[in-house]
Amino acid sequence: MRIFHCPVYRCCAKLALDVKSISEDKPSISDASVMEIAIRENRTILTFDRDYGELVFRRGHRPPAGVVYLRIQHFQPDYPGILLLDLINKQGLTFEGQFTVIDEAAIRQRSI
Repeated sequence: MRIFHCPVYRCCAKLALDVKSISEDKPSISDASVMEIAIRENRTILTFDRDYGELVFRRGHRPPAGVVYLRIQHFQPDYPGILLLDLINKQGLTFEGQFTVIDEAAIRQRSI
């Protein structure tokens, strides 16, 4: 169960994954409110916003099931969804209980 950005959401929804788009369902809510929804629904957050790391690691906010921070700069609209689906299917990689940072060079994870 995950909360995703719109193009990523559409890509995953086509594959019948259990996804939710905050930007479509509840636009303009705060990051803390997104975290509360993710915690309540046991979802992993996918974001392009580094503020979730601030909330979890610096402010001590209770973390959701996981956070995936896509720190990629210039990309085609479908690229994050394709990248994420590739990573979901990668053996030995899990997002649950992890703060995952994905950039052009590497994937880094830290337990939450």
